[in-house]
Parts: sequence; structure tokens; C-alpha cells
Amino acid sequence: MKKTAAKKATTKTPAKKAPPKRPEERLHVSEEILESGLLARETRRVGTEKASELEKVLDELVQKGVPGVVLAVQSDDGYWATARGYARIEDKTPMQLCHLQYLQSISKTYMAVAILKLHEERKIELDEPITKYLPQQYHHYITGAEKVTVRMLLNHTSGIPEYNFQPAYVSYLLQHPDHYFQPEDYLKYIEGKKLVFTPGSKHVYTNTNYEILAMIADAISGDHAKLIREVIFKPLGLTNTFYRNDPGYLKYPEIVNSYWDRYSNGIVENASQLQRMNVASLVGDDGIVTTPVDAIKFLKGLAEGKLLSDSTMKQMKTWVNDDKGEKIYGLGLVYRVINGFEAFGHSGGGIGSGCELYYFPEKHLYYFIALNLGTVTDSPLHAEVLTIRDKLYDIMLK
Repeated sequence: MKKTAAKKATTKTPAKKAPPKRPEERLHVSEEILESGLLARETRRVGTEKASELEKVLDELVQKGVPGVVLAVQSDDGYWATARGYARIEDKTPMQLCHLQYLQSISKTYMAVAILKLHEERKIELDEPITKYLPQQYHHYITGAEKVTVRMLLNHTSGIPEYNFQPAYVSYLLQHPDHYFQPEDYLKYIEGKKLVFTPGSKHVYTNTNYEILAMIADAISGDHAKLIREVIFKPLGLTNTFYRNDPGYLKYPEIVNSYWDRYSNGIVENASQLQRMNVASLVGDDGIVTTPVDAIKFLKGLAEGKLLSDSTMKQMKTWVNDDKGEKIYGLGLVYRVINGFEAFGHSGGGIGSGCELYYFPEKHLYYFIALNLGTVTDSPLHAEVLTIRDKLYDIMLK
């Protein structure tokens, strides 16, 4: 890590109460990982001959100025994972595989699975208008809500405006970094706004869609977060994955610090408080934290049919096209072709983190990477990250 980055990363904050402890029944999992020696600069190897090459690339990433990174790969060769850099620059806490990473928009895939479980239980029809399920007190904010179906929310073809693009929202977020937004607040920012396009006519990725899906799931199940935990976390044994299980879950000591290049000069600063408050306010489109092991377990469980029926998975992988006519998105899944190989999964980015989770069916390969560096602001570090990320693809897919 560059010395200049480490020096600039410290921030003055008032004394705080000790962070909440995770539920006792979950602690043994992290202890097992710690006892196995899966610390920064150590790896868990199961038959992969590419480990040393991947390690060199990750070392390069940290040397370029990224605070910390974790990588996990599952293939026919076995499972392999490693951590590099720092989880917390300030006290030089090394990044470890037991640290919790922000999933950011990868959370959308979990939200989509929960909605599709409701569909399998015949509690929701994908091609019915959202006004059938979203209470009137909420859908009245959405222009043309009666023209938008649940499926259109799932595959981002609704035409509903993006709350993230509203100057009033962005200004308030930056001026009041400690403000906790309620789900309804996001709809107020798009109240009276025209639909961006005719519903169902095109694809435009929009966070608002998944905020609304969470509110629909709340209306049907009573608590969308509990639903996600019940239909995904429990069946797959994701004991190191958390989402609104208690008010302080984003203050667990295992959560990494977050950093950003605020001035786009290649020098990182601590953005943990802003990151935490922003994520704490988000529902459906963000909010889940997890370990590399659990991230892989989730996508593997989904791909192997442990969560949804074959017919539902077929719908989930029915892709809509982008403006170039190329496949891009299903129901909560991103479609990509990387180095000639098809992949599906999702990526995520935030003020203080960035991550990717993908499965390459032809290679039988699952891949998860997470950085504790923000990827939504402009930074010369990002070009380095993308170049090095592509090197990882080259190694894994050759």
C-alpha cells in the first residue's frame, strides 16, 4: 500500500460505544476460519494450480493503492480463497476471509430470489401490475404505476425514474450523511416525475425498481428482510451473511472499514460512516454483508437449484437486451460474456466498496471479489482496478 494513502486515511471521530456483537450462535464460524489460518496473505488452496498467479495479481492491486481485497474461486479443482491488504488502515488490521464485505447491488439477486419464492407460493404474479401488491399510500408517488408489472421491476424495464439521479436526493445525502432514509422517502424524490420510457419497451438499470420490490415483499410477507433470511440464508446455511437481522448489524466488528478517493487524486480517505449510513438506509437494492465463503455458497446454491424450481430459474435467466440488442439482464441477474465465456451473477459498487459475484457454467467456476474502496466516484485507481480485474479473468478462464 502506498504510504501517502495510509497517511491520508486517518480521520478524527468522537469516542463511540463498543460495536455490537454478532449473535453468539454465529461466532463459531468465524472462529473456525481464524483457526484454519485464513488470514491476510494466507490462502486456502484445494487443487488450484493458478493460485500463485492470482496472488501476484492481488498483490499488484494493493500495491497500486487499493486498501484491501478478498478473492474466492470455486471450480472443479476445488475451493480457493485469499485476502490481501488491510481491512482497517488506521490500526493496520490485515484483511481476513472472516471479514464481512458489503455486497452493494449484488443484494438485488437475493431480493429477486425472495420475490420469486413468493411467486412459487402463488402469492404474487409476475405479470400483474404493481398496484395490485404495492399499497396505494406508496404507489401514488409513481407516475403510470398501473402500467408497470412486477416482472418489469425485476428486469429493469419499468421506465420508473432513478431516485439516485435526483439532485434533491444527492444533495441531501451529502449534506446530511448521518440521515437515515425510510423506503417511502425514495419514492418522494420521484413523485410526479414522468416515466423515462414506455414500460416494457427497453432496459435501463434502476435502483428504484428494487426499492419498490422490497416494499411489495413487505406488504405481502410483513418483512422482506426476514423473508430473505428465511428463504435464502437458512436453507443454504449462510451463517455469516447478514441483512437487517438487528439494528446494529452494520457495526459488527468483522465489517471492513470503507475508503474512497474523495478528490480523485489517488489518495484514499476513510468513508466508513458515510458508507454505513447510506447502506443502512437502502432496502432491496442493497444492504447485505457477507464473507467470500458465503457469497460463493449463495450463487452456487442458486445455480444448483437449491432455492428455486427449474421453471422459475428458466424465467430468472430469460434475458432482456440492451440498446445494442445484446443480452444483459434477467430477473435479478446480470448476463455477461467474458473472454468468450458466458457468465451470470451481479456486481455492486458503493461509496466505500466494490464487488463482483459470477458463475461461468461452461467452466463450472464461481468467482467473488470485494474491495473496501469506493467504485462510484471518479478515481485514477479505478482504471488500475479494472485492468487488474481483467488479469484475474485471464488467469481463471484460461
